[in-house]
Amino acid sequence: MREERGKLYIVATPIGNLEDITLRAIRILKSVDLIAAEDTRHTLKLLNHLGISKPLISNHRHNEDIKTNILIQKLLEGKDIALVSDAGTPGICDPGEVVIKQCIKKEIDVIPIPGACAMINGLIASGVDTREFAFLGFLPLNKKLRKEKLYKVETSQETIILYEAPHKLKSTLKDLEEVLEDRQVVLARELTKIHEEFIRGDVSEIIEKVEDLKGEIVLIIEGNKKGNIKTNFKSLSLEEHYQLYEEQGLEKKEIIKKIAKDRGLSKNEVYQKFISNE
Repeated sequence: MREERGKLYIVATPIGNLEDITLRAIRILKSVDLIAAEDTRHTLKLLNHLGISKPLISNHRHNEDIKTNILIQKLLEGKDIALVSDAGTPGICDPGEVVIKQCIKKEIDVIPIPGACAMINGLIASGVDTREFAFLGFLPLNKKLRKEKLYKVETSQETIILYEAPHKLKSTLKDLEEVLEDRQVVLARELTKIHEEFIRGDVSEIIEKVEDLKGEIVLIIEGNKKGNIKTNFKSLSLEEHYQLYEEQGLEKKEIIKKIAKDRGLSKNEVYQKFISNE
């Protein structure tokens, strides 16, 4: 019989309005032995507002690997831990994934405590199709990876959801303008706060309306229902082009056929180029 282990509670906290926390979340925060926080100073403000006093340990992107070992040890000792991020649901573009995976490996119970999530709140109020959607997080800064993500945005028939920081917004919108044509875009910012705002239009209209915006930003993008593709495939290497289709789950034969069509080449030409690179 194994020793009694603690439980890891993944607790969603407010994304803006401090009232956006569940009764269950408050109860869990009061009952656990320890709270692992992305920023202990930020979380302390929430705890003070709720009248809760608990030991805090930092668990952020730059120390997650080290702190995960400490948290796992405490859980194995029988301590219950609440995992929180600065805002919203931990693990969604926030720290948490590493310790959650380790808990599962160690057979430690992982219990979600649901609540606010910026991407879901942005989506449900956007007016864009909610039946199927894909969340892509933040666009990468690396040019190759960014190009691949933009291709996914361009080709996806599902609604796409992105996060973006205010100081990177204009460059991201400019990149999106290259691939989106007239598709509907909704920019949601300051969700659940006093200055909550939804800006709607195509990308060029959004660019005209935004100037020095503050607060975390969610972009909701209409899926590509028309099948129009603007990507200049010749700007991609053959390997990059192949990888784009491979990530869509296509087989090699179909990928070569699509590449040939995209680049105005014969299937044999494309095939021979891949053979020569092997």
